[in-house]
Amino acid sequence: MQRRAAAIYVAFFIVLGAASYSVIATATAPTVGFENPDHRLSQGDQFSVENQQYTVSTISAEMTGGGGGHSGPATVERSGQLSWTNESARYTETWDHNSTVTYQGEDYRVLVGEGDDPSSFRLVETVNRSAILQDDTAVNNEVVTVNGTEYVVSESDGSRTLTPANEYFPTPSATQYREGQTLQYGGNATTVTDVTTDGATLAWTAPRTNTVDVGNEANVTVNGQQYFAYFPDNSTLVLESDYGVYQEQTEQIDTYHSHVNGLWGVSIVSFATAIMLLGMAYMPSRY
Repeated sequence: MQRRAAAIYVAFFIVLGAASYSVIATATAPTVGFENPDHRLSQGDQFSVENQQYTVSTISAEMTGGGGGHSGPATVERSGQLSWTNESARYTETWDHNSTVTYQGEDYRVLVGEGDDPSSFRLVETVNRSAILQDDTAVNNEVVTVNGTEYVVSESDGSRTLTPANEYFPTPSATQYREGQTLQYGGNATTVTDVTTDGATLAWTAPRTNTVDVGNEANVTVNGQQYFAYFPDNSTLVLESDYGVYQEQTEQIDTYHSHVNGLWGVSIVSFATAIMLLGMAYMPSRY
């Protein structure tokens, strides 16, 4: 009688455990998916937000973990980058006083006007003395200084001639620029916006490419519009403005895993109980 009752209980727990396991085996785990996102993009694709055009410049995937000195299971970390062009970005550059700058392919010294509040500066051509001397085979390659005056030395038939350097070398050209004046610099119409004793500041407008990094399952702001970014695979970027769509799906996934863990618990406890009852039923009796 004791074994018959134990057999009934064992059968009950086996059926209960098997039913729980069958539910686990046949259940389909929910996944994150966006049926109609605001944007579904691949690398190189373009899209517009508030009349500003953006390009998906990169989509990358990197394997992390899974051995090789890395701890934890192998996972894929996905990320991307968006780029856009500001057609009228403002650039500035400062030319320091007494510095050398390259302007229209030539080197010039920057000389700010005198006074505590100068309003102009000059670009004075830099004469390459070494190159001029090397090109002239009739003179030595170096100037000499005699009584504080620099001379160019030429030698002919054993005689030596000294020519003052300021007479031998060409007079450097000089151009003056004032605040508010426009000049062509780097292919752009450039304005002298400010002149101080330290130097001159120039400003111009030109296109500038900007970028923004995009992380997986993270918020990103594009031209004032906030999106939730998600990479469903290694080559696709999804941008969704309604975060609730993602949040609802993650809650469903969490609920699914909670139920599965509970069913695993039922199966394990049921099979363990059946084994224990079966063992107890066949224990030898003492009289």
